[in-house]
Amino acid sequence: MGKEENRDQEKKAVIEPVIRLDRQLKYTGTILKLYEDTVIANGHEARWDFIHHDGAAAVIPVTDDGKILMVRQYRNALNRETLEIPAGKRDDPEEPTINCAYRELEEETGYRCEKLEYLMSMNTTVAFCDEFIDIYVARNLIPSHQHLDEDEVIYVEEWAIEDLEELIYSGKMTDAKTAAAILAYDRKYLK
Repeated sequence: MGKEENRDQEKKAVIEPVIRLDRQLKYTGTILKLYEDTVIANGHEARWDFIHHDGAAAVIPVTDDGKILMVRQYRNALNRETLEIPAGKRDDPEEPTINCAYRELEEETGYRCEKLEYLMSMNTTVAFCDEFIDIYVARNLIPSHQHLDEDEVIYVEEWAIEDLEELIYSGKMTDAKTAAAILAYDRKYLK
């Protein structure tokens, strides 16, 4: 059989669907649940990790002069501070993400707004987690007060979009929701 025939045979191969046989809860934390799934994949039984997250919202707060308010905070998983757009998890699985976004904007930045504009939705880690984040844009910011949790330390900084993009393209900003949101905002509103 020649190379072209092999390719044609591969294209005709039937892909078997993955079938979940079982899901066992292994751990419940404050923001996630860890499960072990038993699946049949490609005719073989396998065990896969699955993390459930109730979802979150994030906001790009835009100042009157076009700067983006960013939050700098320590992230334990990376053992370092990160620069991110304000974001947080929903208080319960039924909370509309827009309500979560209004709350997180004020809690983390000390600003609020009258109207949020939907920008995009994303799944953060599709290989093993179902977390989704809806991202909004906030304009006409109104000074208020931060309402941080007792274990939160968040610094608010103003950044130009060009400088944020430089951080993304140089590999210094690696937070997926922030990078995606900044680039989408630039493309949709500024280009």
